[in-house]
Amino acid sequence: MANIVEIKNLSKSYGKKSVLKDISFTIAEGQIVGLFGPNGSGKTTLLKTMAGLLKEYSGDLKIDNENIGIHTKSVISYLPEKTYFDKNMTAKNAISIFKDFYADFNEEKARNMLIDLSLSETQKIGTMSKGMQEKLQLIMVMSRDAKLYMLDEPLGGVDPASRDYILDTIIKNYNEKSSILLSTHLIHDVERIFDKALFIKNGTIVLNEYVDIIREDKGMSIDELFREVYK
Repeated sequence: MANIVEIKNLSKSYGKKSVLKDISFTIAEGQIVGLFGPNGSGKTTLLKTMAGLLKEYSGDLKIDNENIGIHTKSVISYLPEKTYFDKNMTAKNAISIFKDFYADFNEEKARNMLIDLSLSETQKIGTMSKGMQEKLQLIMVMSRDAKLYMLDEPLGGVDPASRDYILDTIIKNYNEKSSILLSTHLIHDVERIFDKALFIKNGTIVLNEYVDIIREDKGMSIDELFREVYK
């Protein structure tokens, strides 16, 4: 299996504050990797750096065998922690924008997911609940045929009934040649989908292991191990 992500000795600072410290890991094709850590541990900074939104860093960061740039941005489908759609837009507008902007956007897939999640194409985003807005943004991100999906807290405002559908949507809508890096606090709800777990603490990776090995060696779920590491 080829690696879609290869990171060696990645460090990132804001002024004198060091946020990421000498991080190294790989993600192979087809893997779903969970990124776990408390608030302020560096998860969002890591994702933004990989997405090319934060420029100044040291170390080696390659996605799809390329340094961060035009190519990597074209193969990454990134879901930020905060919704970014204009409040006056509708889902129909969002589909139109994504279709124009991304050659790999699948309009039919997006419309089907809107129906499945009971979202209207014509309702203004500003009148949607936080959970509805998060669903819409996730639909847009997962309707691309990307090589790497990076999802920052995709389930925060989503009701438990929708979580299983969304997890199944995530699994169904990526292929074995692509990978997913998903950051979440809701470990118990989502750990069934992960192949690997990355624990980040104070800007460093403190665990990088296959989920099956964690369960065998530690006799714990990922959620239980997380509580132990971060207590």
